[in-house]
Amino acid sequence: MKVLRSTAATIGRIWRNFWSEGPRYLLLVLRNVLVTLDGWLMDSKKATYGLAVTRMLLAITALGLLATNFSTRFYTFGSASAWTGELESPRSPFPGIWLFSAFHELIQYDVLFTLLYLFVGVLAIALLLGYRTRIVLPAFWVLWVSLIELQDMVSDQGDNIFRIALLGLVFADSSMRWSLDARRRARAAASASAISRLWQGAPVLPQALTNLSHNLVVVILTCQVAFVYVAGALFKAGGTVWQNGTAVYYPLHVARFAPWPELSELVSAWAPAVAIASIGSILIQLLFPGALLFRWTRIPVLFAMVGFHFGIAVLMGLPWFSLAMVAIDSIFVRDVTWQRIANWVRGAGRVRRQSRPRRSAPDDSDNGVIDARGGYGW
Repeated sequence: MKVLRSTAATIGRIWRNFWSEGPRYLLLVLRNVLVTLDGWLMDSKKATYGLAVTRMLLAITALGLLATNFSTRFYTFGSASAWTGELESPRSPFPGIWLFSAFHELIQYDVLFTLLYLFVGVLAIALLLGYRTRIVLPAFWVLWVSLIELQDMVSDQGDNIFRIALLGLVFADSSMRWSLDARRRARAAASASAISRLWQGAPVLPQALTNLSHNLVVVILTCQVAFVYVAGALFKAGGTVWQNGTAVYYPLHVARFAPWPELSELVSAWAPAVAIASIGSILIQLLFPGALLFRWTRIPVLFAMVGFHFGIAVLMGLPWFSLAMVAIDSIFVRDVTWQRIANWVRGAGRVRRQSRPRRSAPDDSDNGVIDARGGYGW
C-alpha cells in the first residue's frame, strides 16, 4: 500500500506540474515552430540553383521529346493519327478548353502544325537559356499541354509529372541563377515601370511575397516526388514478383522496352543482382522522404535514385521520363553543392585553357608589316 500511495503521489505531482508549466512550454514550442517556418518561407528563396537545374533539364527533356518525335509528328500527334479517333472525340478534356486547343485546332493543317511544333522547340531553347522566363514559361506550359494531350495513347505518367513541375515553376523564380534573365536583372533600373521590370526579369511584387511563392513551389515539388516514390513502392510491395525479387528481370526482356537486348541480358544474368535491384528499389523509394531529412542519408539516396533512373533510361529506353524525374530531384541538392560543382567546372576549364601551348609571337618581318628597309614581308 505504501508503494501504491507513493506512486500515486508521484503521478499526481507530475500531473500538477504539467498543468502548471506544460501549457506555457507547449505554446513556446509552437511559437518557435511557427517563427522558424515563417522565416524559412519568407526570409529568402531556397533551392535557387536546384530550381535552375530543374528548369534546364526539363527544357532539355522537352527538346529531346520534340526532336525524337519530329519525323513521326503527324503520325504521333498530327493528321495521320486520325485512326485513333482523337480528332473527332478526344479522350482528354484539354483539347476542348480554349487555352489548350491550339494544336487541336491546327491538327489537320500540316504546315501550320509543324510551325507551331517548331515554335514550342524555340520556347524550350529560350527556357533552357533562361531568356524572358516569366513570359516564356507560361506560354511553353500551355502549348506543351496542348501538344501532349492530343493523343492519350502516347502519353504516360512522366508527362503528368513534367507538366505539374512546369506549372510549379511558373510561380517560382527558376531564372534567378544560371540564366540570361539573371544578367539582365542586374542591369534593371529600380525606378523603371512594372511592365519594363517584368520584361527585364526584375522583381515586380514585394520580396516577401515572391519568397513565399518560390518556397511553396519547392514544398509542392517535394511532396509530389515523395508521393510518386512512396506510392510506387507500396504498389510494388503488393506484387509477388517484387516480393520474391524477380520483378526487374521481366521488363528487361520485353522487346518494346529493350533497346539493347544484349546489355539487358548481361545485366539480368546474375540472379542476386536482379534480386538486389528489385527489392532495393522498393526500399529506396519507400524511405526516400525520410532520407531527405538528414545529409548523411540524403546523399546516398539521391545517388541511388539517379542510378535508378539512369538504369531505366538506358535499359528500358525511357530517357526523357528519367531525365524529368532527375530534374525534379535536383532541388534536393543544396545550393552550396551546386556552387562547388560550378566552381569546379570553371576551374577545370581555366586549367585546360592555361595548359594549352601558346604560339610564339610571329616576327614582324614575316607577317605583312613594313620592315626596316621599307618592304612588305609575307
